[in-house]
Amino acid sequence: MNFSTFDRVQPIKADELQAFSAPLFGSYVPAGFPSPALDFKEETLDLNELCVQHPTATYYVRASGDSMKEAGIHNQDILVVDRSLRAIDGNIVVAALNGDFTVKVLKTSPELILEPRNQDYDNIEISDNDEFEIFGVVTFVIHSTF
Repeated sequence: MNFSTFDRVQPIKADELQAFSAPLFGSYVPAGFPSPALDFKEETLDLNELCVQHPTATYYVRASGDSMKEAGIHNQDILVVDRSLRAIDGNIVVAALNGDFTVKVLKTSPELILEPRNQDYDNIEISDNDEFEIFGVVTFVIHSTF
């Protein structure tokens, strides 16, 4: 995605969504034998409350490609991005580099690098001549299991 495309896209902001609560059961689900405690409903869960700490600074964007698959980000996943967080070394960020948007791991030392999480891709080194801006820190990834 390039800057001109992003200007036309209106990301959904977290504070524009209606609340939706679903049951949250009070026990964990084992990956083996089912627990009879699953019949006990502890509370309800609103995914916006879980995924969004700063509603006015949070937006959702859909990922494309496979450069972050080893970080659990797959093609068409929805990323929850918080613009209010200060990006630090090791964060997954949405960034713009020379007019193109990308999602990568931010590395700040010993040099500024955007690092993919797929061995088929090379690191992207950021030089002083590059136009570089961070558009937020990815806080959650939402994807389907089928």
